[in-house]
Amino acid sequence: MAKLWQKQYKLDELIERFTVGEDYLLDRQLLVADCAASVAHARMLAEVGLISADERVQLERELAVIAEEAAEGRFVIAREDEDGHTAIENRLTARLGEPGKKIHTGRSRNDQVVTALRLYLKAYLTALGGSAAACAELLFERAEHSAELPMVGRTHMQPAMPSTVGLWMAAYAEELVDLLQLLQGTYTLVDQSPLGAAASYGVPLPLDRGRVAELLGFARVQNNVLYVNNSRGRVEGLVLELLDQIGLTFNKLATDLILFALPEFGYFSLPPELCSGSSIMPQKRNPDGLELVRAKSGMIAGWAAQVKNVVRSLPSGYNRDFQETKQPLLAAAATALDCVRVMTLTIDRLVVHPERLRAAFTPEVFATDAALEYVRSGYSFRDAYRKVGENPEASGAREPLEVIAARSAPGSPGNLAIDEPRARLAAFSGWVAGQERELAAVAENLLGQAYPLYAPPA
Repeated sequence: MAKLWQKQYKLDELIERFTVGEDYLLDRQLLVADCAASVAHARMLAEVGLISADERVQLERELAVIAEEAAEGRFVIAREDEDGHTAIENRLTARLGEPGKKIHTGRSRNDQVVTALRLYLKAYLTALGGSAAACAELLFERAEHSAELPMVGRTHMQPAMPSTVGLWMAAYAEELVDLLQLLQGTYTLVDQSPLGAAASYGVPLPLDRGRVAELLGFARVQNNVLYVNNSRGRVEGLVLELLDQIGLTFNKLATDLILFALPEFGYFSLPPELCSGSSIMPQKRNPDGLELVRAKSGMIAGWAAQVKNVVRSLPSGYNRDFQETKQPLLAAAATALDCVRVMTLTIDRLVVHPERLRAAFTPEVFATDAALEYVRSGYSFRDAYRKVGENPEASGAREPLEVIAARSAPGSPGNLAIDEPRARLAAFSGWVAGQERELAAVAENLLGQAYPLYAPPA
């Protein structure tokens, strides 16, 4: 079983184990994307006369078989292969002979792995965007239904001012909409084809990089061949920064839900099927899913920092250090998507308790409203502030919905004004649908089946 770089010596076993690491396992997730990139490369090689039409047909046919086996989890990458690219080429050579030896013409493992990762990330970001958009839409729907459900607003975790469940839910929905715009911007940077850059300096062959980009559905070619390798870890780092921001959003939402579902609050409760139990305390129903979302958001932040630290001090061009960016990227991708799905399920099944929400409205919650009533009667705000501050509990009981209705500026508890962010969300969802169609068309055109270019690890 030959390595792509095979020389007239055998690599020391310790060095082989150390340098290969987990690449041969991780690359199972990239096999379908790798096959698609190889088919596009083979078509281009035939078009520019570097392989024959018959060789192209043979390569395409066998790559389609490999993609099918990979999609079904049947294609094996051995540690001796080092990575998925070698396993694929060894298979092509074993089955086809000379044509298999020609598939690597004009490319390096460097631009090859970047291409597979970019295809994978395009499909992943599309899947993540669709899931996050569904969560945002669910939050908007529940916010709309809860627009007149009073909830004490808090600062420093202390009772502060009258608010609503609708405002609380819409806040997270709008935050997600902004992050989805960040996702689109990140996608734009991912959506450039590196193939043809080789090991950073191109090759003296008439490669048509634009044709490969077109076949693979990339928006453009990543022009500078040295920049292709210089961008390794950087583009992945931008994806991880996006995932970290999404993790931060769900970390805060999970913390809110855990607190507000405590018996001492009782604003919300989680259905039993979303809670695990204690091995010793029979009464316990624990919000373990939410607690793990918090923990995993921290892990995503750690993986983001890890990738940046790997590439932080590297010189230009390819360096083997880049290999160490793959594991944190793939781990963070799978974890972030799981967190989105767990939070969507939780929001969908969250039980709201209106009576407990109303019971939290003690007189002090209306202290600011009382101060502003003095202002309307002629007091300066500072004097009114001091007068109420001396005895905030004397603010008196009020009907929460009446004081909430007075907060009518757009985006306030009495006027959520969610039409504009929902319109942005709808536009984003349309973009996701378009990307899904394009990615499916690329896979079908190159591999004969619309295999997913991203699939969660088995």
